[in-house]
Amino acid sequence: MNNTFNIFMAGVGGQGIILASDIVTQVAMNAGFDVKKSEIHGMSQRGGSVFSHIRFGNRVFSPVIPEKEADIFLSLEQMETLRWLHLTNSNTQVIVYNTKILPAEVKEYPVGIEEELKDKFRNLLLINPDTILQKIGTPKFINVALVGIISNYLSFSLDNWKDAINKEVPSGTFDDNWKAFLTGKDLYK
Repeated sequence: MNNTFNIFMAGVGGQGIILASDIVTQVAMNAGFDVKKSEIHGMSQRGGSVFSHIRFGNRVFSPVIPEKEADIFLSLEQMETLRWLHLTNSNTQVIVYNTKILPAEVKEYPVGIEEELKDKFRNLLLINPDTILQKIGTPKFINVALVGIISNYLSFSLDNWKDAINKEVPSGTFDDNWKAFLTGKDLYK
């Protein structure tokens, strides 16, 4: 019996995947779980792919999520969602911040991604970027708002989330990040 919970996050450089994964990792550690995390952010400053595996449970042996074992998949970009489908299964909760960022060598963004995702996943939440931006006022805290959405699928206490965010966000930004977290949590309960 696998008692490990797996969260995969993907996006492109500058979207805040690493901070989001740090917060989720911290909240799981605060709750007393064994936690492993693996991240790649090599070309992140050029808009390249950035991703993070987060695994927690009573005992976790590897930081990398095996194929088809993601419980939650958060994607901050449509094509990045397609790149990592091999980690998902029919029960994976897929959360897509529905943005399109054209890679450097691509001239035209592929069509039909949203429809393909709707066909493939019964547990799909497509996040309209304008909805969150309207509520928090700046794209700077979108990643933490998306962590707020993830929190609806996890049983960690609000105090635990608050402590994790306080530990991980840059000094002086806690209040704005906490507001963004609560906004995401409340918008998509």
